Amino acid sequence: MEHEQAYPPPAAPSAYPPLATPLSVIGPQYCYPQPVDLAAVRKVLTITEGNFAVTDINGNIMFKIKGKFFSIHDRRLLTDAAGNPVCTLRPKIMTVHDRWQVFRGESTEEKDLIFTVKRSSMIQLKTKLHVFLATNPKEDVCDFRVEGSWLERSCIIYSGESNTILAQVR
Repeated sequence: MEHEQAYPPPAAPSAYPPLATPLSVIGPQYCYPQPVDLAAVRKVLTITEGNFAVTDINGNIMFKIKGKFFSIHDRRLLTDAAGNPVCTLRPKIMTVHDRWQVFRGESTEEKDLIFTVKRSSMIQLKTKLHVFLATNPKEDVCDFRVEGSWLERSCIIYSGESNTILAQVR
């Protein structure tokens, strides 16, 4: 049984060591001093609305993802456990690499852009994404790299082009 809890819930211990230098992309209020094991859980799926939750290992909801799958704007909204908007995810129309943009709160204005995500190549057997922070407009080198598999329900987030693991989902 899952239950909602006010953010931030107490962090369950993790098997992974903490990062030497904490890194905040969305905001420091979403950072913990030690690793936290999370899981993405499909809660409800209907024809027009996709609801997912991100929970800790005890089933406490940390974040929710809500959005219209078959709409003109095709937006997703990430909220905290209490339903407060954290960021909006929106696909960029007519791009070769399936680019998505992520904005602060419910905004979709350029001034609120946090980062963009694109597939590293057009043809992939496993998902490989490049993440570029808004402070990196040239996009010569990605700020983060995400590699994973929908079938295995797992991914690893790396720092730039290095092999330094920042986060894992299993």
